[in-house]
Amino acid sequence: MDFNKESLQLHKDNKGKMAISLKVPLQSITDLSLAYTPGVAEPCREIAKDKEKVYEYTPKGNMVAVVSDGSAVLGLGNIGAQAAIPVMEGKAVLFKQFANIDAFPICLESQDVEKNIETIKNIAPVFGGINLEDFKAPECFKIEAALQDLGIPVMHDDQHGTAVVVLAGLINAIKVVNKDKNVKIVINGAGAAGIAITKLLISYGFKGENIIMCDSRGIIFEGRDNLNSYKEDIARITNQNKLSGGLDIAIKDADIFLGVSKKDLLTKDMVRTMAKDSIIMAMANPDPEILPIDAKEAGARVIATGRSDFPNQVNNVLAFPGIFRGALDSRAKRITEEMKVAAAEAIASMVENPTEDKIIPSPLEDGVAQKVGEAVSRIAKKE
Repeated sequence: MDFNKESLQLHKDNKGKMAISLKVPLQSITDLSLAYTPGVAEPCREIAKDKEKVYEYTPKGNMVAVVSDGSAVLGLGNIGAQAAIPVMEGKAVLFKQFANIDAFPICLESQDVEKNIETIKNIAPVFGGINLEDFKAPECFKIEAALQDLGIPVMHDDQHGTAVVVLAGLINAIKVVNKDKNVKIVINGAGAAGIAITKLLISYGFKGENIIMCDSRGIIFEGRDNLNSYKEDIARITNQNKLSGGLDIAIKDADIFLGVSKKDLLTKDMVRTMAKDSIIMAMANPDPEILPIDAKEAGARVIATGRSDFPNQVNNVLAFPGIFRGALDSRAKRITEEMKVAAAEAIASMVENPTEDKIIPSPLEDGVAQKVGEAVSRIAKKE
């Protein structure tokens, strides 16, 4: 099937993928009077007296805004607000399908960080949560950090959704190869996803000194030039031996390769220098850093990609619907590291007997979002 051609036709035929439906009838004058004037004034009065009642009388508690400025969309780059709409709408559809959350796509024309922070703050009263999507790094870090005190959960999915699913995969992958958290890990790509993955792995117990991160200029180490403040922070907690050079140097004797970068950057020769029973998660889309067949031929044991046509697809849909479901149900004010770890453990637990070809559940498996939501909710209530 030509997915590009068929998808274009689907979007054209349906004018998108979602529509708004009504919860109440509007068939009579009485219906109108209850849904709108004069009856609607009474819930307004109640909310004006007590703002918490907005959760009783409006859809806020089940509404998530999917917000983007279109600056880093999929593998398409900075395509702008209007071109980003199909992706944000798609995200909203996934929220509804997998977690019964009413999500709405909001694409911002501006790419000014301060202006976008202010805009999101101003639309927040309608929503129970904010899912940030496809904001480029490093701007995405500043935007997410500035919104943490809104009183509702705000999460940049490109960072944390990816990190949660990667951790879930690694929890099971190290079981398959009979290794532990003392493994050497190379993370290729130091953007939003790479930095979030690194932080979450360390939160889970993987050792920062055993993690080496690479960007387009090579290995990151403390004191290297051309590091922004976020990479400088990562450099302080990783690569304690200050190894320098390129990916070919970093990968030697590594147990795990995590790729959130570009296609074809990991070669078979590089894989051959990795430790025995290596794990490769090559997640560049649509083409991975190395094809699974090449990684396997070079000696890798467990392989995952971001694609659905290979085993072990690292797909954010395993994480974000359930994370927001749990956060909304518990009325959490923010999404914490503990919630993300709990989400990863819940995803991993869906695969009772991990194998080389199945370390994470399929995105279409029943019950994933529910299990993740319950795990997140438990942590939220505890916190």
